Amino acid sequence: MAYRVAWSPRALDDIDSIASYIARDSVAYASAVVAKIIKSTRTLRRFPFSGRVVPEFDDENLRERFVHSYRIIYRIEHRTVTIAAVIHGKRMLEDALKEA
Repeated sequence: MAYRVAWSPRALDDIDSIASYIARDSVAYASAVVAKIIKSTRTLRRFPFSGRVVPEFDDENLRERFVHSYRIIYRIEHRTVTIAAVIHGKRMLEDALKEA
């Protein structure tokens, strides 16, 4: 049975910010990066545990995937995968989550 994938408001804001930032140099590249991020989350419906455990939290249900230099942080609860945040890999996760 497939899981449901949902995006938190925070993660949607992150995607908008990423697109805006990249679009200052290239609208086409911004679109390609966002499309790749979204596409990478689609397989979570069938394989929610395919990402690695987020090392900062050591919680089996809090996982991440990488697309380009971005970390897609997601939580697995019941039959739902919630995309919690999308942050640049160079940012400290705790700091990024505090800003939300």
